[in-house]
Amino acid sequence: MPVVVAVTPESPADVAGLRAGDEIVAIDGTVPRDIIEWRLLTDSSDVEIDFRRGGIDHAVVVAKSEGEPLGTEISSALFDRVRTCDNHCPFCFIYQLPPGLRQSLYLKDDDYRLSFLYGNFTTLTRFTEADLERIVTEGLSPLNVSIHATDPEVRIRLLRNKRGGMSLRWLRALLDNGIRVNGQIVVCPGINDGDVFEDTMVGILDRFPELQQVAVVPLGVSRYNSEPDMRAHTLEEARSIVDSVAAWQERFRSLLGRRLVYASDEYFLMADRPFPDGEIYDGFPMHEDGVGMARTFEWEFTGKLEAPTGPQSGFFAWVDGAPAVGYRAPRNPAGDTGLRGGCDSDTGAPVRLSRRVDANTRIGILTGEYGARVLAPLLERIDSDRARIITVRNDFFGGNTAVAGLMVGADIDRALADEPDGDRYLLPDVCLSEGRFLDGRTPDDLCRPVEIVPTDGIALRRILEVGR
Repeated sequence: MPVVVAVTPESPADVAGLRAGDEIVAIDGTVPRDIIEWRLLTDSSDVEIDFRRGGIDHAVVVAKSEGEPLGTEISSALFDRVRTCDNHCPFCFIYQLPPGLRQSLYLKDDDYRLSFLYGNFTTLTRFTEADLERIVTEGLSPLNVSIHATDPEVRIRLLRNKRGGMSLRWLRALLDNGIRVNGQIVVCPGINDGDVFEDTMVGILDRFPELQQVAVVPLGVSRYNSEPDMRAHTLEEARSIVDSVAAWQERFRSLLGRRLVYASDEYFLMADRPFPDGEIYDGFPMHEDGVGMARTFEWEFTGKLEAPTGPQSGFFAWVDGAPAVGYRAPRNPAGDTGLRGGCDSDTGAPVRLSRRVDANTRIGILTGEYGARVLAPLLERIDSDRARIITVRNDFFGGNTAVAGLMVGADIDRALADEPDGDRYLLPDVCLSEGRFLDGRTPDDLCRPVEIVPTDGIALRRILEVGR
């Protein structure tokens, strides 16, 4: 049951008397299942709402125009149960989490609604005719689908689910009904790389050429991995994938008029190869899936882009339940879910500390090992002797975990321990959800005060240029 957590002053909901804490029982006689249905039901004029306050049922008609926002913030995106995942993928990062984290992080979903709202990837192994009918009827597009392999036997092995062999028929059905779909392939060395990867590319061209784009990402392995077949790529394996994707981009462009498939930034870092020119990314459609983030950050930092492309969503972006805005929820894990103090809502400026800073104050930029490799050449361009990179090694997850979005408080605290007092320390908001790191700590728990800044090149450039 959805619960109102905030009401905008002087909005239709406020005028009608709705208050924070009200439990919504029905809207125009219909019990909404999720924020998607909520938006459809409240989009009409003069909405009748049944709600419960203090155990007593009430009813009110909210006078509003069609399309006018109701003026409420709701407690979660889904009002019924999340459709959990019944696959047992050996590469699933949730199986590689350490014990003792907050319970929400261990929940595996395979819910198309979270794919639509938050950009999560669904395998379609629990998909039904009723799901297809709703998606088509309500136009829930785009969706994100995990492909991994088009060979049924390989896909069964990767998902450890017999339904995985045939579930891509639903992908075909979605495309047949005009639903826009993005794909993803997690490459596991020795399983779906090499000839299997080539076969998957052929399968996409033959069976799913209408896909919007497909991201190819490497297997992530933490130190808690218990699957002996799951390992990090070698240098040669990473380079092989980068080369194969480049070759297939040209084939797809020749046959379909677009590149379709893109390797994630991690692959170029793992392969020790330069990132492609920005034009290769065709507008950066899969930026939030880690494709082209380095180039967009560079373009933002150098002024080629005047507005930020947006931060990476992060692996656990949805688990703390940011309600959707419109049909699409914020995909930044900081999002609009309680990190109100992180950045000025109007200017995007970082949180200012109470201590005094000036243009000569030294700046330490906290980032992961991959982020450090992206930032280093950019800082060299501006020849700033007051800014330095503080590389945060990820001991918490270990393995090949090196992205900024998975930095945790314990590792950041260790990196800050030997740093001097009085400097400004900038921390990207992408590693926070609900104001917390994945290990449950908060920025206030760190041994040095930090400033939470937007994860984009424009924000960093402004700080370094004017010392804001």
